[in-house]
Amino acid sequence: MSNDIPVAKPAPTQLDRSDVRVSHATGISGAVGSFFNRVKSGDLGSLPVVVGLLIIWSVFTSLNPVFLSANNLVNLLFDCSTVGVIALGIVCVLMLGEIDLSVGSMSGVGSALIGVLWVNQGVPLPLAIAAAVTMGAIVGAIYASLRTRLGMPSFVSTLSGLLALLGLQLYMLGSTGSINLPYGSGMVNFGQLMIMPAWVSYLLALLPGLVILYTGLRAMDQRRNANLTPGSTGGLVLKASAIAAGLVGIVFYLNTGRGVPWMFGLFVGLVVVMNYALTRTKWGRSMTAVGGNAEAARRAGISVRRIYISAFMLCSMFAALGGVLSSARLASASQQAGTGDVNLNAIAAAVIGGTSLFGGRGNAWSALLGIIVIQSIANGLTLLNLSSSLRYMITGGVLAIAVIVDSLARQSRVSHGRA
Repeated sequence: MSNDIPVAKPAPTQLDRSDVRVSHATGISGAVGSFFNRVKSGDLGSLPVVVGLLIIWSVFTSLNPVFLSANNLVNLLFDCSTVGVIALGIVCVLMLGEIDLSVGSMSGVGSALIGVLWVNQGVPLPLAIAAAVTMGAIVGAIYASLRTRLGMPSFVSTLSGLLALLGLQLYMLGSTGSINLPYGSGMVNFGQLMIMPAWVSYLLALLPGLVILYTGLRAMDQRRNANLTPGSTGGLVLKASAIAAGLVGIVFYLNTGRGVPWMFGLFVGLVVVMNYALTRTKWGRSMTAVGGNAEAARRAGISVRRIYISAFMLCSMFAALGGVLSSARLASASQQAGTGDVNLNAIAAAVIGGTSLFGGRGNAWSALLGIIVIQSIANGLTLLNLSSSLRYMITGGVLAIAVIVDSLARQSRVSHGRA
């Protein structure tokens, strides 16, 4: 007689049924549904700035069709590169819930060092650039030490640094107040004239789509091996193809004019590197953790002090590099470098692009999107021959809207989490 006792198959649990629903929610419809769910939960991503950019471009194009001409957009990309690099550093400190008010003055010092070392003293250009970036690293380390060792708020320490660095810039430039860079030199050509060959620009335009496709297929294989729903191959191919086609179309249009500037290519390259560091490395995850809750991060074993040092050092280094690019763009190092609205534009670009002022949320693409918005406003008003006062007011309004959207999204995420 058999001892086997028939066992009834258990009814599907609620978790099993939800898994079935999730397995069906794949493909394009699933991706769209997931996007709307993220938006409803307060995870807006880059949506507000993209919508705002489309509105700004539509308005300026209707008022002056020259705005979207290929050559004007090329000039806009040249102008984006200098302050955009500075904004990239601002993203790092904002992710910690901190601020650096001295980035404009730091860029001025970087510009002055190029003039003094390269032009006046004959130091090779690579060494002069390295000296400027090293100076930025030292200043950033000082800010971080004041914050972590003495508890000095970054608002106060960097405001002090703003004044000290401005004085240093004036001292280095001397009574003349300006040092002209050799016109026709490789550095000045890089900042004003150098354009990518068409084949290089097209190749770089295709690269993001190929990377998305490769990484997506690899992630699907990993999920499949772990017995998880791998997602839709069709949706992934559609996403990669859409991005590649969009970028190729943009490059094609720019090539009908002068083409894609090498300086903008350098800026985008730095954005890609920083985006990888912030999203795919232990350091980047630690940055997000410290920005969200420094005490919890410390208890989890993260060296909060090292994270602060790295963030402030990167911020000042990018500011110095932005000053170097600014001197190449203007073909001079002067007392005006880093002054005016450079400081505020760099901070505004990071915030408008989507980096939270509350810390714990942001990405490198914020600097790129934000500076395009700001330079689009400046460029459009210049083409309309309107006063610069309007540029300040409009930029201030856009910044206020960005902060309001960020605050509302943060409240939505909190309430959604409680729900």
